[in-house]
Amino acid sequence: MNWPEKVTIKEVGPRDGLQNEKVIIPTQRKIDWINQLSDTGLSYIEATSFVHPKWIPQLSDAVEVAKGINRNPDITYAALVPNQRGLESALEADIDEISVFMSSSETHNLKNINKTISDTFPVLKEVIDSAARSRKSVRGYVSTVFGCPYEGEVSIEQVFKVCDQLFEYGINELSLGDTIGVASPRQVALFLEQAVKRYDIDRIALHFHDTRGMALANVLKSLDYGIKTFDSALGGLGGCPYAPGASGNVATDDLIHMLHNMGIHTGIDQGKLIGAASMMQRFLEKPLPSHQMAVYNAQ
Repeated sequence: MNWPEKVTIKEVGPRDGLQNEKVIIPTQRKIDWINQLSDTGLSYIEATSFVHPKWIPQLSDAVEVAKGINRNPDITYAALVPNQRGLESALEADIDEISVFMSSSETHNLKNINKTISDTFPVLKEVIDSAARSRKSVRGYVSTVFGCPYEGEVSIEQVFKVCDQLFEYGINELSLGDTIGVASPRQVALFLEQAVKRYDIDRIALHFHDTRGMALANVLKSLDYGIKTFDSALGGLGGCPYAPGASGNVATDDLIHMLHNMGIHTGIDQGKLIGAASMMQRFLEKPLPSHQMAVYNAQ
């Protein structure tokens, strides 16, 4: 077992979690929740998305949220940015890190972005270049790495083609997404066996969804390959509007419980994390789907 001593957790609940909720959380409640998340020991919070409100109405208040939160200087506050117009709003809101996104499968990219993969590249290059000129770090998301809801299995070569281009454009970190939660530890191992030889693993993060209950097992397999950065959403919030049946992200609270009991440090306070999850339960008026919150709610 060659597990890292410390792992970085990137909390994506305020964006990836809330964008799939039918209930639209009022702006001030989003701000209150992010402020509480900022007090848990997290070092990274993806606060919102500057996608056009027509596509993601749940996050139409992105500028207000980003400007309204209490910034902790020890935390990177990130946001999803689809194009140059979105970048202008993100810069106005003084977001710390810009996240660009695309899919490795053609059909999902068309459904999600309304563009082919080849047509998406120049749009993202413009965003990456502009963000760099504004001295903002850039994170790249690649979806459907382990399977597409429309095309099925996606070849590793196709995934690498997209990843190579984003790194060539100058992104700082790449997050590889199991968008529909189809991956198994064996599939993760086969992919990472090649990926760790091709890329600097310190610039790779994994983004697992728990649709089939495999997310923690896939995190564990990723640790075997030296991966030290994972995306998660508190309480298991999330999903993908363009991936039918995809449930939420791996739950931050479940992930922290596993890592801490393995002796792997995260810097995150479990008690404060549960407090933040409890707050969102009240806002949504329903229990969050994570195992830790099921235990908490039963007490």
